[in-house]
Amino acid sequence: MKKFLSYLGLAIVVLIAFSACKGRKGILTPTASGRPYEILVVVKLDLWEAPAGRALYDVLDTDVPGLPQSERSFRIMYTSPKDFDSTLKLIRNIIIVDVSDIYTKAAFKFSKDVYASPQMIMTIQAPNAKEFETFVEANRQQIIDFFTKAEMNRQMALLERKHNDNVAHKVDSAFGSKVWLPAELTSSKQGKDFFWASTNTASGNQNFVIYSYPYTDKETFTKEYFIHKRDSVMQANIPGAQEGMYMTTDAVTVETKPINVQGKYAQEARGLWRVKGDFMGGPFVSHTRVDTINNRVVTAEVFVYSPNKLKRNLIRMLEASLYTLKLPGVEATTNVDTTEIESKN
Repeated sequence: MKKFLSYLGLAIVVLIAFSACKGRKGILTPTASGRPYEILVVVKLDLWEAPAGRALYDVLDTDVPGLPQSERSFRIMYTSPKDFDSTLKLIRNIIIVDVSDIYTKAAFKFSKDVYASPQMIMTIQAPNAKEFETFVEANRQQIIDFFTKAEMNRQMALLERKHNDNVAHKVDSAFGSKVWLPAELTSSKQGKDFFWASTNTASGNQNFVIYSYPYTDKETFTKEYFIHKRDSVMQANIPGAQEGMYMTTDAVTVETKPINVQGKYAQEARGLWRVKGDFMGGPFVSHTRVDTINNRVVTAEVFVYSPNKLKRNLIRMLEASLYTLKLPGVEATTNVDTTEIESKN
């Protein structure tokens, strides 16, 4: 009798779960499949092989900026609409091409967690192939940014669940700021207004640096000032293997632009670093922001050293940590804002 009651109780729990699933979408949503920065394009074969399809392929095949070697932004997969089955619908990033004369103009549509979670689907609608091609070429950066930010958000969600509490405590103590970094960054060094955490490995070495200095005026946010300040800080704090060796910035490779981080202005910089007098080098990405409470500038940077290996996923995984940095008096967020991208539609 007790065993019967146990089975009956289990059955009731299962029925309640299934009833809830019908009432609330997503409770039993499958986990999305696929690797980071992998995109499935759903499009008819004749269109995919035509100039319109090649235009979309070329956008997704664009090189990632700020890397020492050519690495494309995404790994591209293709399927026709008739083969878009239940397995392929679980892919984490999907672009659906919908060209039909029912549309009067080209446009984007965005969907989240339709078949799996976490999943982002972009549908590109157009009345004909020529307008589709023109629209894709005109919005190439919007397409790249949308899926790049989706992957950043996934990494931030992982960091929220599992991050290095020891490093977070040290950053909080030194700068009054909070940040989520991968647990693997176990080595650290502290200096005056400076902190460095690293995996300290010979290959695939991942690093995070944060430093601060007084805010003077808006000239702080010029490219030239950024490079000057970075070089002086790195020379003082990150020496090479021998005396006279230290980290420098490859100024020719550096690109800067304004971005929005947690609703505030930030200067993004990306490019290459090198060690003076040595053959070491690699890519870096940084965010420079104003700590208004303490009237200072705070730069948080990630860089990697991974000779003879691909670096896209390494640097992008670390880059997500930059968006988690919470300065004093600023509310932290757990995602990179994509509403600006969607609102341009």
